[in-house]
Amino acid sequence: MNAPVSPAETLRTALATLLDGLPPKRAAQAVERLIAHYRGVTPTDAPILRDRADVAAYAAYRMPATYEAVRAALGAFADAVPDWAPGSHVDVGGGTGAAIWAVSATWPGGRGVTVLDWAEPALALGREIAAANPALAQAGWRRTRIGKDLALDDTDLVTVSYVLNELTEADRAALVDAAASAARAVVIVEAGTPGGYARVIEARDRLIAAGFHVAAPCPHSAACPIVPGEDWCHFSARVSRSSLHRQVKGGSLAYEDEKFSYVAATRLPVAPAASRVVRRPQLRKGQVLLELCERDEELRRSTVTKRHGDLYKAARDADWGDAWPPYAEES
Repeated sequence: MNAPVSPAETLRTALATLLDGLPPKRAAQAVERLIAHYRGVTPTDAPILRDRADVAAYAAYRMPATYEAVRAALGAFADAVPDWAPGSHVDVGGGTGAAIWAVSATWPGGRGVTVLDWAEPALALGREIAAANPALAQAGWRRTRIGKDLALDDTDLVTVSYVLNELTEADRAALVDAAASAARAVVIVEAGTPGGYARVIEARDRLIAAGFHVAAPCPHSAACPIVPGEDWCHFSARVSRSSLHRQVKGGSLAYEDEKFSYVAATRLPVAPAASRVVRRPQLRKGQVLLELCERDEELRRSTVTKRHGDLYKAARDADWGDAWPPYAEES
């Protein structure tokens, strides 16, 4: 009996078909041009995804990484709110819809889904790609300006991924406030850079002020213990590289690591991790060094040795971003 195909594999297959007939050189040039635009300052009402070729190339290049980052953030959120699943979902600035794929992988089954974006070519292509996923076949795709006049219908979940960097400070605040007013849970993902982390912390503060509880990654809803300007909180998700990735970046590896920062917050009761691994664990002879953010609002290094028995085995398997200790060890 064949194993069921995962949403990630279905998405990769759907994306591969987008590039049929598009010369590899043109796809690579489109991606490089669009990356250059995204690194600059782009008005939110001036879409840079101009046509299907632009959108197809950029979707094939960026959707897998966005999917994996959002999927990791949603997984941590689901661990903190284990008995809840969203019955409705709005993805703000969702483009071709990577986040709705991640939500469908985290909580299988159908739900009301709406993707909002300003770029009509992205919405059209997202609708086409989503047809490959039965859970997303009825999703709504709506052209909307993402800014101070944004109004959202009530929903269980709002996701905002890689959008805040494209907005002015005022528009970022308006978006987060609109999400907080409309949703029971909000998940925001940004690039894992100092700037991305700063935007996430800004959003985190607004959500807490609106009455939300942080479910992940933080073990608490108090102030972040990281000193601004000295460090930043980010995580990593492994992404399988397509041939387009290798063409554009000139790399030979079959994967890359997507660095991202995020906050997942909700009005629901939460059971956050006792602590969170906030750096890649360091394996030494007979010991594992874990950098942890803890519930007492402190960052600490924990050394787990062979003398800790099963906990040492778990530490050797621990990954950047994991809850610690394993839930089975908390009782």
